[in-house]
This record gives sequence, structure tokens and C-alpha cells, in this order.
Amino acid sequence: MSKQYETGNAKNVANLQKLIEQVSVYTGYNPSVENLTIASLNTLYTNALASVTAVEEKRNANKNAIHTRQQAYSNLKPITTRIINQLDILGLTKGVLDQAKSLNHLIQGSAKKKKVINEETEEEQNTVSTSRQSYTQLADNFSKLLQLLSTIPSYNPNIEELKLVNLNTYLTSLINSTKGVDQTEAELNEKLIERDNVLYADGTGLYTIAQNVKKYIKSLFGATSPEYSKVSKIKFTTN
Repeated sequence: MSKQYETGNAKNVANLQKLIEQVSVYTGYNPSVENLTIASLNTLYTNALASVTAVEEKRNANKNAIHTRQQAYSNLKPITTRIINQLDILGLTKGVLDQAKSLNHLIQGSAKKKKVINEETEEEQNTVSTSRQSYTQLADNFSKLLQLLSTIPSYNPNIEELKLVNLNTYLTSLINSTKGVDQTEAELNEKLIERDNVLYADGTGLYTIAQNVKKYIKSLFGATSPEYSKVSKIKFTTN
């Protein structure tokens, strides 16, 4: 969601407060429609401000979770390389070592070339495609590597970080970091829906009510009145 879009939501809420302050000084302001009364407008403002604030709180929580995951995964490629180096000195069979190196290759995301046909020249050309590097896939490939390590009796390093029990703990932290991102993203999405309902729901949202307030002022004082001129300049935008 763009920064401009988020700023627009906050601006709508701020302008509602401005609209309320303006119509509050009009002694003839006495709409028969309940949601246009000053009391209802103030309640709407409170709810709108709370909904926008809640979105930003959840957005920050999601950003923090994303940062935590990035930190958790930052050591994955180096530690996997260290595991391969450890395996290299154990005298393993070529098949086992190749399997481990294949998983390492997927984790490292090494680029590989593939042939494609240029549609204009109909000639074969080289392009580079990188292996898919989603966090879930990285954790899955690391899990497979650890499963392989558990089948190698000679894998018993003296280095604490490379011991299988500690690697499994690290794997758990990787998985949990993605769960944290998913959870905070779901919570953010829920608050986005709630905010949009408060601000933009047909008939009951801030935008519609603000327009109706302007229409009421126009009908009360006239289209050329200074009262209407003041409120007509207070802008509201849709999402």
C-alpha cells in the first residue's frame, strides 16, 4: 500500500475534525439525520482516528516481524556453507556428499543459466534465472539438510553452532519467524478492513457522511453562501 494512500486516510480523518469544528459554529446547524449531528460526527471522528491508529500499530508490528525474520535468516547461508565444509572432511560417499551439496546449492540460490529462444531473431540465447528463494522454501531445504545430517553417524562436530541439536533449534527459530510475519500480516489485514469500513463504507463511512454534511450546509444556507463556501473547500478523497 503506497505512502500516498496511507497519507490520504489520515488526511480524511484530520479534515473530518476540521469539518466538525466549522459546522459547530453555525447556529442553524440542526440536521434531522442522526449521523449528521455534531455528537455523531464526533463519535465518527473518534472511531476513524482509532482505526487509522490501529492500522499503523499493526503495520509497525508486521515490519518488526519482517525485520526479525530477516535477522534470523541472515546466518542461514553462512552456516550451511560451514556444514558442507564439515562434511567435506568426513570421507563420505560421493552420493551422500552430492546430496548435501545439492541442498546447499538450493539454499545459496546460486544463479544458473538456461536457454531461451529470442522471439524476434528466433536464435537461442542465454539468460540467468535464480532459484526460488522464499523463506518457506529455504527453511524446507535446510530441514532436509538436517534430516540428512541425522543419518550420518560420523557427523559429530565439536563446534557448538554446528551440532545437530543446535541446528534444529535454529531451524525452529526460522520457522517461528515466518509464523510471526504471517500472524502480524493477518492482524494488519483485519485492521485494514475495519479502517476501510469506518472511512469508506457505502452510506455509513466517513467519506459519505462528510459529503452529506456539505449537502446539508448547501441546502441550509445556499450554494453561494459563505457558510457553504467554507465547508466545500474541506477535501475528502475515496480510497
